[in-house]
Amino acid sequence: MNDTLGSAPHRAAWPGTPVGRAGVSRRHHGLATLRSMIATWRERIRVRKALAQMSKANPYLIDDIGLTRRQAEAEIAKRFWQD
Repeated sequence: MNDTLGSAPHRAAWPGTPVGRAGVSRRHHGLATLRSMIATWRERIRVRKALAQMSKANPYLIDDIGLTRRQAEAEIAKRFWQD
């Protein structure tokens, strides 16, 4: 599960990394990075809520997705900005 959350698209767009297209302004680049980070945070919230719901409604499914109960609880306890 951490691999999915860790492969955030904003990682490649941090300031100081080369921009793929020439002529992209810093302001646009910064806004795109911010939008990407917010999208990543929303996805993490969605995944963690779904995992919490799954662990309550059907705890046996946690094993089916390859997590231990402790791993699932640790992932659910993370804040949205945590990888």
